[in-house]
Amino acid sequence: MDLAAALKRENPGRTAAQIQRILRTTQGWSPTDRTLQRHFAGAGLTGTGEGGRPGVFGRFEATRGNELWTGDALHGPKIGGRKTYLFAFVDDHSRAIVGHRFGFAEDTVRLAAALRPSLAARGVPESVYVDNGTAFVDTWLLRACASLAIRLTHSKPGRPQGRGKIERFFRTVRDQFLVELDDKRVGQIEHLTELNSLFTAWVETVYHRTVHSETGQAPIERWLGSIPKPLPLPSTADLREAFLWSQMRTVTKTATASLHGNTYEVDPMMAGMKVELIFDPFDLTDIEVRAAGKPVGKAIPHRIGRHAHPKATPETPAEPAPPTGIDYLKILEGGHTARTAKGISCSSLMDDSRGQG
Repeated sequence: MDLAAALKRENPGRTAAQIQRILRTTQGWSPTDRTLQRHFAGAGLTGTGEGGRPGVFGRFEATRGNELWTGDALHGPKIGGRKTYLFAFVDDHSRAIVGHRFGFAEDTVRLAAALRPSLAARGVPESVYVDNGTAFVDTWLLRACASLAIRLTHSKPGRPQGRGKIERFFRTVRDQFLVELDDKRVGQIEHLTELNSLFTAWVETVYHRTVHSETGQAPIERWLGSIPKPLPLPSTADLREAFLWSQMRTVTKTATASLHGNTYEVDPMMAGMKVELIFDPFDLTDIEVRAAGKPVGKAIPHRIGRHAHPKATPETPAEPAPPTGIDYLKILEGGHTARTAKGISCSSLMDDSRGQG
């Protein structure tokens, strides 16, 4: 406990969960995070506010399901030599995992791949609480939440209060799921789809059905018992609109607009006006034009060099080009060996050139 307190004083930003991990790593054992939290509270180490005075933070819990979702990302195992990242969203009231997905990048596209199915299946939350990671501050997420009337809130840098539930879930993921993925087991996973399938099975059959120590209920039972029935779900059209991307452009005098190196023709009446280009990031050939929020037609492709947004990298890289069978350096080596066998060398060529001179 003295070492735990010293670690907290050394870096007040360390959570009890983080100090527990440090103790486990360095000492081989640690008290529970709740025990550490009580110890820190008794020692006046529960945080620092203005002027170095202890900060006081109430323990918050949403009153019903889908009132608040908290999202974050966790580094996962390597699959096929590529690092994976888990995006997950936890319902604050029930601790149910309402959305999750492993991807090969910690970016906006992979975040959307985790969030969109969860909205379609679990409904639209009133609020979403995330940190300031690159994917979570992208303008796409702001647009998606605004389109679905979701209040998006970011935690303040250095003050991660309210993120304890998702951190606790990630610790459970490490202790119960990732621990089973040793090098041998990971080597048997060939595709990202298989990893996501294994994780879904663990969430639905183990995590969701295990009684939570704080709520006294299984997460999925608590969630189902606190949501409206029937659960209102967003329409396919509303989801599609929310997950489109947009960028503002000024139409040139020749009635064209550019987007990531591509040129599009728009209505000549739009010349000189600022318009909004609406598009699917994976298809830059189909662009809708809006002015003041109202549709004003399509942007007709004029010169297309890029078919997808730079951020819309595919999950699976393109297949390598088929080999030609030509080993250029080996051919050079073979020619050099053949000339050497005939008594021809660079030095002899130099001698001949001197003689000719």
